[in-house]
Amino acid sequence: MADQTVFPKRLMLLGSGELGKEVVLAAQRLGQYVIAADSYDGAPAMQVADERVVVSMLDADALRAAIAAAKPDVLIPEVEAIATHVLAEFEAQGIRVSPTAKAAQITMNREMIRELASKELGLRTAPYAYATTAEELRAAADKLGYPCVVKPIMSSSGKGQSVVKTPADVVPAWEYAMAGARAKNQVRVIVEGFIQFDLEITLLTVRTRDGQVRFVDPIGHRQERGDYQESWVPAAMSADVLKTAQDMADRVTAALCKGENGQGAGLFGVEFFLAADGVVFSEVSPRPHDTGLVTLISQSLSEFELHLRAVLDLPIPDLRTYGPAASAVILAQGTVEAPRYTGLAAALSEPGTDLRIFGKPRAHKYRRMGVALALGKDTDEARAKAKRAADLVTILA
Repeated sequence: MADQTVFPKRLMLLGSGELGKEVVLAAQRLGQYVIAADSYDGAPAMQVADERVVVSMLDADALRAAIAAAKPDVLIPEVEAIATHVLAEFEAQGIRVSPTAKAAQITMNREMIRELASKELGLRTAPYAYATTAEELRAAADKLGYPCVVKPIMSSSGKGQSVVKTPADVVPAWEYAMAGARAKNQVRVIVEGFIQFDLEITLLTVRTRDGQVRFVDPIGHRQERGDYQESWVPAAMSADVLKTAQDMADRVTAALCKGENGQGAGLFGVEFFLAADGVVFSEVSPRPHDTGLVTLISQSLSEFELHLRAVLDLPIPDLRTYGPAASAVILAQGTVEAPRYTGLAAALSEPGTDLRIFGKPRAHKYRRMGVALALGKDTDEARAKAKRAADLVTILA
């Protein structure tokens, strides 16, 4: 029977950062129409979208009005800072939410995703507790032991996250968590026992609407300040360890894809700690993952193209991989309006390297402004090449 699906679809991207920009580019290569929304004008994805909408996505009324005016066929959340109950309202009206409104609601709340993973699915996680005051945080830290990790229940990009090494760190950690929480009336944190791990990985997991699941080669990554600094593929691990991680990723993404209007679809970034005594579930994002930027150079279809194909119910052929690859972030070192860049020619002079400059209209300390990509004969060489390329790019005022 002939394929009767009619394109283009109207896709509304909620959040227009660098990851969203790649989603827009992938969508437009397939002839789709994209409306990019964010809280500020000139965000990276807005620069390449068909339409742009400036709206506070935490303002439920404003978000509801913006979606109603855009009349999208599909809503694609790209950030966590969204009034997710509004997504559920539109999903109930028959508009697709990628992968589901339920996935967006659960994963943006660390308590909800931890309870799903640990209590409902029985996945191994770090030991944890919750606190609503600095005193409760101290009691939780005393019970879990030092060091431990403190995170707001709802935040993004490592905001409000810190490591409590001694009792003296408790009050500063509480204050930092409150400052980094998404909602200023949010007075709840999760306290996690510190996991001594050998490697932290992202397992990109693609689910289609007919229930099929596919995995991308595991991605190793390194974080600082709760934000990724470099990633590489393939991450070294045994077949048994990889199978355990895949089984866990399958279970958690299957649960998140069970929507009110049937099976959801899309790409997930599932994070794990690989410890000496096994695999520990960390977090999951129901969208392309920042560590997956390495797929822009490592394989025939990037994570963004995979996400879009799953969302649009398009075929996903066998992936071709191009060998060991790595990414390294290009960070701003201070506040800069309308940043300019030097060093691009030098960064691109080494064979097997590439760059993505995101085009953000302003910079602040540690803001990710671009990424260097590299291929190598092994991951060590690829990582070194990516780091050299990133270091050669300078951000000017």
